[in-house]
Amino acid sequence: MNVRVLRTELRRSAAPWAGLLVLGASLAILFGIDGIWWRGTAGWTAQWTSMAMWTRWLLAFWWPLVIGVGALYGLRDRRSGTAELFGTVPKPAWRRAALPAGAMAGVLVAGFGLVVAAGGVQVALGDTGYRPLGWVPISLVAALALAAAAVFGMGVARAVPSVLTPPALVVLALLTVAALLRFGGDDATPRPVVGPNRLALLSPVTVEPREALLTLSGSVHLGQTLWLLGLAATGFALLVAANGRARLLSLVPVLVGAALALGVLPGDARGTYVVDAAAARPVCEGPVCVTAANRHRLPELSARGAEALRILHDVLGDGAPRAIREDAALRGLGDLRQVEAGTVLVDFDEREFVRASGRDLTRALVAQGLVPTCYARTDREGGLVEDAAAQSVAASWALGESALVPVETPSTNSYDRQAWEDARAAWTAFAAAPPAEQRARIAALHDAALSCSTKHPLPVLAGSEAR
Repeated sequence: MNVRVLRTELRRSAAPWAGLLVLGASLAILFGIDGIWWRGTAGWTAQWTSMAMWTRWLLAFWWPLVIGVGALYGLRDRRSGTAELFGTVPKPAWRRAALPAGAMAGVLVAGFGLVVAAGGVQVALGDTGYRPLGWVPISLVAALALAAAAVFGMGVARAVPSVLTPPALVVLALLTVAALLRFGGDDATPRPVVGPNRLALLSPVTVEPREALLTLSGSVHLGQTLWLLGLAATGFALLVAANGRARLLSLVPVLVGAALALGVLPGDARGTYVVDAAAARPVCEGPVCVTAANRHRLPELSARGAEALRILHDVLGDGAPRAIREDAALRGLGDLRQVEAGTVLVDFDEREFVRASGRDLTRALVAQGLVPTCYARTDREGGLVEDAAAQSVAASWALGESALVPVETPSTNSYDRQAWEDARAAWTAFAAAPPAEQRARIAALHDAALSCSTKHPLPVLAGSEAR
């Protein structure tokens, strides 16, 4: 295939539109919608790995569609009535098939590559200083998946030249990806919704990332590469097959690829999505530690943490926390968090820490140290608004505020409004109590919070609940 012929194919065929579709629609989703992919430490522009995982998550839309587009492209000779004419040309069939297949695969890879490049620029211009290479195979397998899907669709359409073939392939692929070969992301480690783990990994779609420290294992990359290469080889073999026996033999590569992949892919969820050990490595400055992935947050956190630890010691005495550590433990959505008496746990996805800096960061650290929360309050988890209200009362008092200052922006729904009204009433009652009584109430609430034994902390501060 020379460059001139390929250029003609790209200029006069519909292949470039497939790449433009993947590129334009992906950027429209990622940049045009204020979705969850812009939130938190696992946002698509926050870290390299999460960027690769989010762009690959888009395959849930594009992989089935690309199979159908490939099938539509494979019907080109049939629609134009030139199939029999090309069959009489002495040029080898594989050389005739390589031109459209290469053009379609190339533009899809280029379109997806530009999406990854757009995300990579955003990450590079961001705050993160963690630059792993583990994201590269995640994106490479995604590009291979798009190319294999297109070639496979072309081959199936050549073997079954019907106008119903493209939509049938799209529907079948959608049902397979959306219903059968799908992982759920609500558990601490993503697990297949239906069927065995190995079977679910035959889909190249990754789960919606919510933990920045999770990545795909090497065995997943290898197994999916073998499977996708077999799928592409079968598609190309179907493109050049001239009779029924050749079409039957064309199924051998995909079967062999699937068999090899199932032998390599991990059999359980813990071997699929694994913690990036380098990203999770603790980086410390005195008593303050964060993960390597968030080391750019360490300087300010360390400075504000020293002030917060001093304030906590003044309030709680010898029972005060002596260290501050980023909470990097994996847990399912809504699961109980294991709080520690001697450590202030910081989750940068929690609302009070997301954009906190300066005195607001000190306030958030003091609040978490005085009233450690057992349920996280993030964009994915509601937590307990009563915890935020109680933290606000405790932190405002410890920082010597003359009025109640919320640790997070209060919500406007009726339930939250009532909780913050109760907080203001608790603040008034708490401020009217003698200093010794105030300290006693804070100590009682601190002990109850550590044991996760109270869901109604405000009455403790207001003095209306027995300690």
